[in-house]
Amino acid sequence: MSNNDNLISAQDLTLRYGRKTALERASFNIPKGRVVGLLGHNGAGKTSLMKALVGLLPAEGSLNVLGLSPRRQRGELLEQLCYIPDVAVLPRWARVDELITLMSGLQPRFSAERARALLKRTSVNESDKIKNLSKGMVTQVHLALVAAIDAKLMILDEPTLGLDVISRKNFYGMLIDEWCDGERTVLISTHQVEEVESLLSDVMMLDEGKLVLNISLEDMDKRFVALSHDPATADAIASAHPLLRYRQQGGRSAAIFDGAPPAEIAALGERIRPSLVDLFMALTRNPALQARSA
Repeated sequence: MSNNDNLISAQDLTLRYGRKTALERASFNIPKGRVVGLLGHNGAGKTSLMKALVGLLPAEGSLNVLGLSPRRQRGELLEQLCYIPDVAVLPRWARVDELITLMSGLQPRFSAERARALLKRTSVNESDKIKNLSKGMVTQVHLALVAAIDAKLMILDEPTLGLDVISRKNFYGMLIDEWCDGERTVLISTHQVEEVESLLSDVMMLDEGKLVLNISLEDMDKRFVALSHDPATADAIASAHPLLRYRQQGGRSAAIFDGAPPAEIAALGERIRPSLVDLFMALTRNPALQARSA
């Protein structure tokens, strides 16, 4: 893949808050047309990375976003990407139609016509005031406004935090249906791993400031092997040093391996697809893997 296809490129990217290192020597590329999940426990470095991508945090190493330096060319960059750090920041005094007018004056790539079309997918009227809307409805308005910007990259930091399951489902449905077109890229930081797994094309995992995985879901399925097995074979399975041993729903035991286990071990169980949640647990709780990057 050529560099022209990469919307984000980072090499040895390090982020610090005083003496604290939030992200250490991370190298990765994010091409166009992808839906990337950024996963990590609290304090892993997710928000710091997203702030660096939009120029809010100084960075060591090399960082290029949409062909621009986020710190030196921040004004130009913000015209070409969408960033939602919190869905609850719309002014409560404003009507929805006033926000459309405001966006038209602030963002040169904003389409009021498209925003109105997107709002027709929701239960919100243009005459509604933000203060009278539920948090789920505010989220729909926020996404409609942002998705009406003709941008190549959308960065979402915990966009559905505090929303009920229906509101979260509506948010992601609208995002995928109305904004993703095979050329644009979305980077989503979230704790709701199960809900976004089916939407993602790629996943990046951070653990205590280290990038421990950066892979497409297609390659993830090829690389990581999970075996479902009977309790009687547990000791033999453990002797092959899996990344994680866990119990499936229903009580059956399972183990995840990085790569195919030896044939004699594979014969002891049934191969199953490891879930993103299980893989996340495997890679972010094993100290031996914290320095490993795919």
